[in-house]
Amino acid sequence: IEILAAAIPMDAVFTGKLFAMLGVSFVGIAVWGGAAWGLWALGGDGITQATGFDLTRLPAPAVGWPLFIALGVVYFAMAYLLLGALFLTIGAMANTVREVQTLSMPVTMMQLMVFFLAAYTINHPGSGMEMAAIAFPLSSPFAMLARAAMEPALWTHALALAWQALAVLALVKGGSLLFRKRVMKSGGAGRVKKAWFTRRAKGTLEPAE
Repeated sequence: IEILAAAIPMDAVFTGKLFAMLGVSFVGIAVWGGAAWGLWALGGDGITQATGFDLTRLPAPAVGWPLFIALGVVYFAMAYLLLGALFLTIGAMANTVREVQTLSMPVTMMQLMVFFLAAYTINHPGSGMEMAAIAFPLSSPFAMLARAAMEPALWTHALALAWQALAVLALVKGGSLLFRKRVMKSGGAGRVKKAWFTRRAKGTLEPAE
């Protein structure tokens, strides 16, 4: 890892890891989604009769189905990147596997909390709770996707996506700095400390007049 960190900036390594895992998740979704679509194409009528669920009777979202699906893909990617960047930051703060498990437990619980917060705002559009869910980066993708189903305005989605991307960049940058200072023991503080000890050693080795 020291050789890799010397050749490539750590924030670039973290970003590459994030997008690689996002690509793997999209492959998994495509496989399972294709299997489900094929199963529905083969026995859609029988499934509808057995379960009472009919895709053609679902109410259309406010932005329309094509744009809603596209926003769903984009917001899924942003939610994945936000949580992934947060877990990378946790990994940068820990020196052992035990520390990673201890620090990641609150974040795992917070995943459920932000999901329930976004679900709660569906029945309270325009409330302060909805604004808080939209402003908080980790719950913003879920809250904005729910908003797309109820309101046709698109400028809010552009603003929310820009805010979420900024949060991802901040988490990746902070995680890379923490990794250098805590795990690799390098960074600004390390250089200052090394320079101080170097000056002290030189002063000690100077011969007395």
